[in-house]
Amino acid sequence: MKAKKFLYSQKTAPYIFALPFILSFIIFWIYPLISAFVMSFQDIGAISVKFVGFKNYGKLLKDTVFHTAILNSFEYMLFTCLLLIPFPMLYAVLMDGNLVKAKGLWKALLYLPALTSVVISGTLFRLMFSEYRTGQMNVLMVMLGLPAIKWLKSKVTSEIALLMLCCWRWTGVNTLYFMSGLKAIDKSLYESAEIDGASGWQRFKFITIPLIKPTTIYVLTISVYAGLSMFLESFMLWAGNSSPKNIGLTIVGYLYKRGIEKDDMGYACCVGVVLLIIALIINFIQLALNGTFKKEDR
Repeated sequence: MKAKKFLYSQKTAPYIFALPFILSFIIFWIYPLISAFVMSFQDIGAISVKFVGFKNYGKLLKDTVFHTAILNSFEYMLFTCLLLIPFPMLYAVLMDGNLVKAKGLWKALLYLPALTSVVISGTLFRLMFSEYRTGQMNVLMVMLGLPAIKWLKSKVTSEIALLMLCCWRWTGVNTLYFMSGLKAIDKSLYESAEIDGASGWQRFKFITIPLIKPTTIYVLTISVYAGLSMFLESFMLWAGNSSPKNIGLTIVGYLYKRGIEKDDMGYACCVGVVLLIIALIINFIQLALNGTFKKEDR
């Protein structure tokens, strides 16, 4: 009886309900994070572990391949943020209005790519951007009277292929995020603005954008993390972790290369810790610029 009374008490119940999350957070996030941080200061062999201090970090500063991976990941993150925030927001506004019919169908079609396996998506896009004339993109180029292109062997064209894959998969997801944010806006604000003579652009600029800001910050935050942690899309697009002159190598891809392919877990953990620090710094800066940490006036 005492145990039952303890479990059903108002003071204990919240902690019991939160316990599964707390345990999973500690086991699957805190513990691996601490372990990776410790391992980044070690030289881990097959049968021995040696503490090497900041040797791995010093080596990382001179690693030109790591610098290339950072640059690729930053470019990917930047372009995905530029594409996967304004366009989904625009689609959400259009579907929230009265111009679009069969909204449920469009929502399903937009979200469908996100349900597709990355392995399947990457394989299909690799075939689509094949360097042979039978690839769909080269078939289109030939139809337009242009020569076939080796899409995945050039820096610019390979980025186009990777960004098209990313936009195809995640545009629908971000659109649904923005649509949920639009539902929280009081429709009477638009009606009042329309009565006062505000144009559609003015209503969008002065009502929609400011009131949908929390959703925009959330989408931007997850886009930054997703951009920096991208791996499987690139891996499948090049059918492995090797691309010409490392044009498709990302930070996580380099982590995989050093940790799994070359069995250098200490150095791989060092790469992972640096990636976490970079992601936290970028998101902290953008959250600060967006006024997330400012105290609200009471």
